[in-house]
Amino acid sequence: MGALPVFRWRLAPDGYATRRQLRARGLRPGGQPVAAQLERPRRRRPPLVAYLYRVEDAKPVRPMTSAKWAALAKANAARRTCPVCRRDAGYVIPAAFGMCVPCAYPGPHGPEGSP
Repeated sequence: MGALPVFRWRLAPDGYATRRQLRARGLRPGGQPVAAQLERPRRRRPPLVAYLYRVEDAKPVRPMTSAKWAALAKANAARRTCPVCRRDAGYVIPAAFGMCVPCAYPGPHGPEGSP
């Protein structure tokens, strides 16, 4: 992106913001192209880069609808449901296990085997 203005880290002028900063203000880029970039130099590594958008061209964040809330709840429930025992684990199942902890480590110390 050679045509973009490049600013040093923490020295961007007013009127520019990152995606995260826009979101904190209740805004989104709204399809606008990247307006500038920040670079933070690092030794022996490529620089850290953050893309900036114009605040004046940003649009308000779309509100969550009931259908979006329902889809999000369904997705989160799927992340908590163990594929082996089909129970809600009460936490997001670790990807490393692929199942809830009692199913991954069955034995006398698990909930099913405790006296």
